[in-house]
Amino acid sequence: MSDIFGSILGSALKGIVGPVSAGALPAILSQVLSKTDLGSVGGLLQQLQQSGLGPQVKSWLGDGQNLPVSIDQLKGALGDRNLGQLATQLGLPIDQLLGELSQHLPGAVDHMSPNGTLEEQLGPDR
Repeated sequence: MSDIFGSILGSALKGIVGPVSAGALPAILSQVLSKTDLGSVGGLLQQLQQSGLGPQVKSWLGDGQNLPVSIDQLKGALGDRNLGQLATQLGLPIDQLLGELSQHLPGAVDHMSPNGTLEEQLGPDR
């Protein structure tokens, strides 16, 4: 099953499957993160903030320009354990995971916070 998530996430992150699947990225992230120690997108953001990336996270949640995040920043903030869990869940090599996250996480979080507050994906009857 992790290969399916990896495939879908990779395709959505790269924009290959179009805007509908790219719009599904927050739900995919939420589902994958629920199977890691981070627990949720909120847990991921909390980890990033505690690791010195507060300005980036704040920009993604806010209405202005999204600040970029580098592969090295993500690697330092998430650590080997969290990265290993995410990579395993997605069936991706860690280097590829970091590249995809650095490129697309700011936009995904921005999409999940239209009113400046993170709106976690709760399921179809939300």
